[in-house]
Amino acid sequence: MNIKFSLPFLLPIIFFHVAVQADDNEDIKTDILFLKIQELEIEIAELRDRVESQNYLIEKLINESLEVAENNSSNIDDLNLGSDIKFKGIEDPKSEDQIYNGAITALENQEYDRAYNLFNYFVSNFDNAEKNPLAYFWLGEISFINDDLENANKFYLELINSFPNHYRVPLSHKKIGDIYMKKGDANMASNKYNFVIRQYPNNTASSLALQILKNME
Repeated sequence: MNIKFSLPFLLPIIFFHVAVQADDNEDIKTDILFLKIQELEIEIAELRDRVESQNYLIEKLINESLEVAENNSSNIDDLNLGSDIKFKGIEDPKSEDQIYNGAITALENQEYDRAYNLFNYFVSNFDNAEKNPLAYFWLGEISFINDDLENANKFYLELINSFPNHYRVPLSHKKIGDIYMKKGDANMASNKYNFVIRQYPNNTASSLALQILKNME
């Protein structure tokens, strides 16, 4: 049996089907948009966490830097450097010169405590191949003058071991001989003086050692 539908009868059905498809498409678009919004919210949350973590690390680094700067400032204040020394930082060459020259000036004025503090601060904070060995030598000399023989020996040995080719090495060996003499160990002192004479025959330290040996006879 053939059933025929007239156009007026079919039009409502067609429009209903199209309307249903349109609604379905709108629902799909809405779902897709909702999912994209959710994804963006997740990404924004992750970015916020990263920013907060970075801000925390940055703040921590800044605080640590400030603490280091304050500690350096406190150490410098304890040295009583004086108004003539303007310390600007560990890597500041001008500060190196000011501290070292301040130590030399204090040494010349027989301000041994001040000179010791400045030289000691210098070798602890700067790496200067020209001035460090001399600073160690003068630290040894000041310690020797103050009868701090253990530290005197330590500073002379630091110079000898760290800067074996420095021109103060022969005299440092001779000064270690003087330390033995001051301790009353004439045998060890004699051995050290003879070592200086053998190793550095053309150095002034050798002449000084030879004179002491003659006086010991």
